[in-house]
Amino acid sequence: MMSALLAMVLSGLMGAPTPGATGKGRAAEAPQSALTRVKDITHVVGLGRHKLVGFGLVIGLGGTGDGRRAVFTPRAVANMLEQFGLSVDAEELRLENVAGVMVTAELEPDARVSATLDVTVSSFGDAKSLQGGMLLMTPLQGADGEIYATAQGPLSIGGFNVEAGGEKVQKNHALVGRVAGGGAVVRAPGGDLPAMDRAALSLNLPDYTTARRIAESINRLEGREVARACSAGLVELALPVERQKDPVAFLDEVGACTVEPDASARVVINERTGTVVIGDRVRLLPVAVAHGSLTVEIHAETQVSQPAMAFAREARTAVVQNRAVKAQEENGVLVEMDGNALRDLVRGLNALGVKPRDLIAILQALRAANALQAEIELL
Repeated sequence: MMSALLAMVLSGLMGAPTPGATGKGRAAEAPQSALTRVKDITHVVGLGRHKLVGFGLVIGLGGTGDGRRAVFTPRAVANMLEQFGLSVDAEELRLENVAGVMVTAELEPDARVSATLDVTVSSFGDAKSLQGGMLLMTPLQGADGEIYATAQGPLSIGGFNVEAGGEKVQKNHALVGRVAGGGAVVRAPGGDLPAMDRAALSLNLPDYTTARRIAESINRLEGREVARACSAGLVELALPVERQKDPVAFLDEVGACTVEPDASARVVINERTGTVVIGDRVRLLPVAVAHGSLTVEIHAETQVSQPAMAFAREARTAVVQNRAVKAQEENGVLVEMDGNALRDLVRGLNALGVKPRDLIAILQALRAANALQAEIELL
């Protein structure tokens, strides 16, 4: 079942044609499904998103808040109450319905004052669940220490955590939630885009071929050389004189250009979950593979050894553990993989009937034998 599922997932990758040699105008000849807008794989340098963070309090929890080990929560509550004219000793507070949390958000570079944004709330102490909680007003600051937004509102955790009588039922992760539209911008990160004569595009995934194709696509659009690939991750733009007064329109046209991004041959493996993703550019040299699973079982049985003469002075009752070891090895089938395309690799692995965990071991062995022409990345 798993092998068939793997074949179905990878068959979608095999459907895309393998790009050949690249050259000028290559992006225009690429199939429509392979073309990607420049704005989807790059961002303008200096106009990236701003990361915001803040410390806040979630109230209204049904006894699932922070315990005594989270000493910062009572202090934060005491400081908050002082702002309302109530003086309380933090050492005397016993809180079960309050949790200290870290609030994070991303602010768009063109965000304006009073614009809303989603915020993520994560437990900072030893709370058991944030279900049903309400985030109190929390200021969010950027890397420069300035406050750019505030957040407040009810949490949505998309699950639950119920515990009673020693039994526990949990769905999803109950210690992280979101407040949709709960953030409000109080300080704009920047103003209107000023007149400029130069700009730069940063690639989200640096690649020399992709950078060159972006520059060629932009130059083809303008009919002159205004873009230059400086490195695998940067494309410089020299705005024409007549376009410098309206850089927004120029960057909009540049972002709408389409290119065919290049990708290296890579296999991504997550050993914790048994997930394997094989790129379409992965190639395999002729090789034969045999794989068999070895299962070892160890059983321990505790027995009491009673002496034959119960009243003998030297006799002692002893507890003895008897262990039984059983080893079972499945027969490995030798399968020849004589192709060099992803289709041949999938066909050969399916012939072995491997499971995801076994697939990881086979791919690593193929790479060690220099038969797998790809880079393996472990997550």
